[in-house]
Amino acid sequence: MHHHHSVDISSELQSQLLDHENALASLSVDLDSQLRFAPGLLALTDRRLLSWQDGVWNNWPLAPDLVLRHSDHAGVGTLELHNAQTRLASWRYTLGADPQALRLLKLFEQRLVPLDPLAALDDPGLCPTCHAPLPPDSDECAVCQRELHTPPSTWVLLRLWRFAKPYRKQLAAGFALTMASTAASMIPPYLAIPLMDEILIPFQNGQTIEPHKVVVYLGGLLAAALVGWGLNWARTYILSLVSERIGADLRTTTFDHLLELSLDYFGGKRTGDLMSRIGSETDRICVFLSLHALDFATDVLMISMTAVILFYQNPLLALVTLIPLPFIAWMIHIVRDRLRTGFEKIDRVWSEVTNVLADTIPGIRVVKAFAQEKREAQRFRTANRHNLEANDRLNKVWSLFSPTVSLLTEIGLLVVWAFGIWLVSKQQITVGVLTAFVAYIGRFYTRLDSMSRIVSVTQKAAAGAKRIFDILDHVSNVPEPTQPVPVSAGMAGVAGVRGQIEMKGIGFRYGNRAVIRDLDLVIRPGEMIGLVGHSGSGKSTLVNLICRFYDVTDGSIQVDGTDIRRFAVADYRRNIGLVLQEPFLFFGTIAENIAYGRPDATHREIVAAARAAHAHEFILRLPQGYDSLVGERGQGLSGGERQRISIARALLIDPRILILDEATSSVDTETENEIQKALDNLVKGRTTIAIAHRLSTLRKADRLVVMDRGRVVEVGPHEELMAREGAYWRLYQAQLRRTESEDEGLSLSRPVEHSAHPAGG
Repeated sequence: MHHHHSVDISSELQSQLLDHENALASLSVDLDSQLRFAPGLLALTDRRLLSWQDGVWNNWPLAPDLVLRHSDHAGVGTLELHNAQTRLASWRYTLGADPQALRLLKLFEQRLVPLDPLAALDDPGLCPTCHAPLPPDSDECAVCQRELHTPPSTWVLLRLWRFAKPYRKQLAAGFALTMASTAASMIPPYLAIPLMDEILIPFQNGQTIEPHKVVVYLGGLLAAALVGWGLNWARTYILSLVSERIGADLRTTTFDHLLELSLDYFGGKRTGDLMSRIGSETDRICVFLSLHALDFATDVLMISMTAVILFYQNPLLALVTLIPLPFIAWMIHIVRDRLRTGFEKIDRVWSEVTNVLADTIPGIRVVKAFAQEKREAQRFRTANRHNLEANDRLNKVWSLFSPTVSLLTEIGLLVVWAFGIWLVSKQQITVGVLTAFVAYIGRFYTRLDSMSRIVSVTQKAAAGAKRIFDILDHVSNVPEPTQPVPVSAGMAGVAGVRGQIEMKGIGFRYGNRAVIRDLDLVIRPGEMIGLVGHSGSGKSTLVNLICRFYDVTDGSIQVDGTDIRRFAVADYRRNIGLVLQEPFLFFGTIAENIAYGRPDATHREIVAAARAAHAHEFILRLPQGYDSLVGERGQGLSGGERQRISIARALLIDPRILILDEATSSVDTETENEIQKALDNLVKGRTTIAIAHRLSTLRKADRLVVMDRGRVVEVGPHEELMAREGAYWRLYQAQLRRTESEDEGLSLSRPVEHSAHPAGG
């Protein structure tokens, strides 16, 4: 409408932001209070709500008593801002902008959850939405979950329109063809009237048959059949093409969106479940659109056309014919509800079955190692039995359904015959008309039966659509900034990121357990930091926050003086190299795995990275060298080899910030030395954060950061911390003791100088 304005506004918005302030979401408000079109903007930052209307900027700092209310009526959405006393402001917009409004609302509410810094780490929290107490260690609230399982309404299917929209023309063509082919199928029974009345009955009464008339009528029948065939073929073809396209678009959109979501979404979901959503649910919707929805449209058309013809022939008989219809419709409706809940249940039971599969197959080595094949088989049987039971209960209702519909059909036909014969005897209608009627009615009722099927199919499709929109409606907790700051714009003329990381008062809550609280830390460019602490002290969480897998709930993390939430997520992560404790390799060649972060890397760069990672030697020993296939999850390589491939992968993208999560925990001493050399190559000139469980691996670190229960307790180089005899010293002593007890058993196999450096657990 007025895009030229919106450009000015968004650049204006930039100028309104304070230092380090970050716009999280914005909404173009396009109506004024009189509902006339007028450009405006509402933006949420991490500190306040900004609004621009009629050329005036207003802002409200985020405070716990602010409430944002959302409503919509007759195509106009409203957001109102209230505090404890009054309404502060309201914004009106057309419903096209509703998704942005809902997202803004959600982020606004996340911002305002009051934080209790003293909440004990392990207090059972309250559900953020309904404030019921949560079971320990779970972020799912039982009360809310119960409400979520109400069967979806069929209206969900209307939301599929956004995927159907690009194919409007084909859909319209398909519909026109549907009408035409239905009309063609109406002709044959109509031709039965003259065949009876003008040819057969006169012949019975002793007249001769006129061959040309017969030829004309039979020709008409054939023509109708052929035309119907052609139209039907074209219609089915066009519409199935469209529905496959819609299905494919749905799948790609869902998968794209899934990849955008933050890690915490995947934490709570099982792989098998997400796989089935994207696979079978889209498929089910696709079948629904191509076959069932279409058939239903045809049936409705057919019934209405038939009704018109019948009333034209004989209104009285037509009325009698149509009387049983409402009864059948009512019966179908009753069964519908029983079936609907049934199908929901079956879907849930079915995912039990797939979950057993998704758990067992990837973990097959563990299953075999612990000889638990029987138990897994038993789990599968149980799930399978549940599935059977649910299906059996449903089939009880379902099996009664079709025969009853047929019975009503027969009764309907009986009524028509009886009434028809009476009308013929009164000479109100001819035998031909009665024949035509019976032929039409037969069709009528068969259509009714197939129409009744639409109910269950629609329910299934709606359930599928709901599960897909569940993914699509999920707002990532790591939102993309509306105006991202380019990452490469170096400070003070230095190209690229320098790698200074500052954490100012950051806090992070998982669900409602505070995992990190009020933590301050500055890491200088090129410095190597070792993170140590007991498990559960928040080391991994801190790393996840620096990678921006999660966003901090308070405070800010700044890289080179810019809040990382202001960078585009992907640009920012390109500057981070991650070497995990469990290196994950994809199915593909070794070269492809090394080049995962930079698929366009040349062979020479790949080899150089492998050399620096000390992986070149063992890669060349493999049968196909760099083109050897790595199995799924890297089976066929040893742990140390996988680790070095993942180091090469990190080296190749040449990151400014490097994160090592205990890279040497599970390997022997010799491999450890190789990896240690590889890591030394990797660490040169980069800001490095290393998590280590074995304190000896951190001898090269410039400073050690000791964490405990989400806070930093000590910072400093190894010697200084040892001299202090504080938390770090205690950790060190504990490891030393553990190592010594191991050494007594291993003194023969291990060179003596190692015992000075603890290498335990």
